[in-house]
Amino acid sequence: MPLEVDLGDDRSLRGLADGDADELFALIDSNRAHLAAWMPFVGQTRGTADSLAFIRAARRQYEENRGMQLAIIQREQIIGVAGFHAIDWTRRSTSIGYWLAANRQGAGTMTTVVCALLNHAFERWELARVEIRAGVANQRSRAIPERLGFREEGVLRGAERIGTRVIDHVVYVMTAREWELGAPEPEPDHGARRPVSGSG
Repeated sequence: MPLEVDLGDDRSLRGLADGDADELFALIDSNRAHLAAWMPFVGQTRGTADSLAFIRAARRQYEENRGMQLAIIQREQIIGVAGFHAIDWTRRSTSIGYWLAANRQGAGTMTTVVCALLNHAFERWELARVEIRAGVANQRSRAIPERLGFREEGVLRGAERIGTRVIDHVVYVMTAREWELGAPEPEPDHGARRPVSGSG
């Protein structure tokens, strides 16, 4: 089964199920303006069927050992999604993507989530490298890898099309060795901490 982690403060990570489709679509739809500036999937998500297709694609991705997408839960409600994009098992590398509902930001949740994903990537999968890519102007997204001690490796020009815009990405990298030596702990006032690794 996909990774499951208790993140504390009534928050957790778990795999997505078909029964989550209605709730996931409702969350995306209610956050459409918030997400659309940086998330190209928003324009392609027009109904519950699209969210169900995403969930089933995520299940196939996990079953084929190509990555993993997880629901971020708080008080039994889905508040976002995070996970691993395609895994390169030859180079032992992957990248992390994430999004969070607008009214759930600012509490350290995503920093805690990314810590859990890094623990899984380096400890369970024994990967060597994890990337996070964020829009150059997306300061909230960039703050996550910067807070956790990722190294900024450079900028990819024209990396992604979102609607009619083409944006540049900043590339951040964490290696297994750097994580082992100890990335900075999230600041206590963000409500985040390194969670214990989950099973999966």
